[in-house]
Amino acid sequence: MIVIYEDKRGGNPMKITKLTKGISLKRQLERGNEDQLKVVRQVLADVRTKGDSAIRTYTEKWDGFMPEDLRVTREEIEAGAKAIDAQIYADLTDAAQNIRLYHEQQKRTGYRLELTDGSWLGQRITALDAVGLYVPGGTAAYPSSVLMNVIPAQVAGVKRIVITSPAGRDGQLPTGVLAAAHILEVEEVYKVGGAQAIAALAYGTETIAPVDKITGPGNIFVALAKREVFGEVAIDMIAGPSEIAVLADDTAFADEVAADMLSQAEHDPMSCAILVTTSEELAKQVAIEVEKQLSTLPRQDVARASINNFGAIYVAETMADAVDAINSLAPEHLEIITKNAEIVSEQIRHAGGIFIGRYSSEPVGDYLAGTNHVLPTNSTARFASGLNVDDFVKKSSIVFYSEKTWAENAPKIARLARMEGLEGHARAVESRGWEKE
Repeated sequence: MIVIYEDKRGGNPMKITKLTKGISLKRQLERGNEDQLKVVRQVLADVRTKGDSAIRTYTEKWDGFMPEDLRVTREEIEAGAKAIDAQIYADLTDAAQNIRLYHEQQKRTGYRLELTDGSWLGQRITALDAVGLYVPGGTAAYPSSVLMNVIPAQVAGVKRIVITSPAGRDGQLPTGVLAAAHILEVEEVYKVGGAQAIAALAYGTETIAPVDKITGPGNIFVALAKREVFGEVAIDMIAGPSEIAVLADDTAFADEVAADMLSQAEHDPMSCAILVTTSEELAKQVAIEVEKQLSTLPRQDVARASINNFGAIYVAETMADAVDAINSLAPEHLEIITKNAEIVSEQIRHAGGIFIGRYSSEPVGDYLAGTNHVLPTNSTARFASGLNVDDFVKKSSIVFYSEKTWAENAPKIARLARMEGLEGHARAVESRGWEKE
């Protein structure tokens, strides 16, 4: 049953839906149309064959300036760090420390399993040699994305870390991005954005050496380019528009819930903001508050499009029904503002990031807490994790068999190989066992 709550004061409140079963995201990840994909494939091909020349051509076409030098100089990085407000620089430094502390806990060292007769099995964890980190530009600059992508790579032990980001028409990167690079001591930074940046990182050019993995969000052209180069290099994920779900009961405050929903709605017209609550009164008040707060939000047009097209409020009869709905939704961000919120959180199986309690508003994780804000979208939290140290390492299995262990197991191995019709496998294991001159 659909209940439309008419705000007597006017406005256009959100629809309130009685929850009957699990819910799903109201929009699919934007995959791009054939025209966009055609453009991306042309860019990739041009950069692969023409290198820096193609990058300069596309940068002039789309970013509005012709770069003489693609690489940002050390002097430019230092100038950007000096130009930013001193308090913001200090805040970024604090955030970096928190992010590093959190990700340090994720480090693993592999293991060695001792068998009999000196044989052993093991796993060796090795950092990737080189990674490329894409930092979006456009409508907003995100120095926080620099921190979130670079720090887990540094903790993992990656030796070469490359940042690419689109510059403004003046040919300069935002001071916030430069300040973040300065704080993290990243020196290889390029004024390259869009699909051409992904191509350069994947294939290499005269100036930019290729990397092993590309991480970081971007627009549809960046997302499509990452999808196209996957296999040549690794990628973290194909990120869709931002999502937030708030799970709340009658202990929550409507103005705070509305503010949290709008914190994600302002990202993108395709962002998704959902409230699931057991309180119909809270639902009505949040609908009113969303409209009230929209009227004064600087990015009102973006947030309103998101709320109108992909916003929703659901009223559940029980908390168990509400939890089931959240698990079926598998949102990128989940806030839990209920009685016994920590206990409720233990029932959540699918969410990219979980924020427990009134004072754990989602932006706390975006900026300062230390958890990573690069999270799975479009319900992929059912099987995917947020960016972490494991994304920047690879694991090698190790086998060491002594002669005695080989002798005990060679007949078993040969039988299994022949069962699968692989005689060469059987002969390989049987070829050992006698002294050779």
